[in-house]
Amino acid sequence: MDHDQARARLLAERAEVADLLADAESAGQQDRETEDEEATVYVSDAAQPLTEEGIDDAVADSMRERLAAIDRALRRLDDGTYGRSVRSGLPIPDDRLEADPAAELTIEEARAQ
Repeated sequence: MDHDQARARLLAERAEVADLLADAESAGQQDRETEDEEATVYVSDAAQPLTEEGIDDAVADSMRERLAAIDRALRRLDDGTYGRSVRSGLPIPDDRLEADPAAELTIEEARAQ
């Protein structure tokens, strides 16, 4: 994959993921505030606020992990190692990089993990 194209795709995805993370963190905070408010009111399913909070936290964690992967890919672009496995140094096929510009491993290495 062309490095300029990869950088553009990674930066666009980074902006999108950052927005999703902000939304998930906001939703989690709202769930916590709602949980506090509902603690004094009868709720038919007391676990529901905790479940929603847990889902928001899991989504936020996933978004943070994706941001970290994108940032690592951007660093690899800067240091000239982009498009190579971080484990073996083997080239990552363009098809894989098209599907996931932040890919760190070849398909075979990812499957074995």
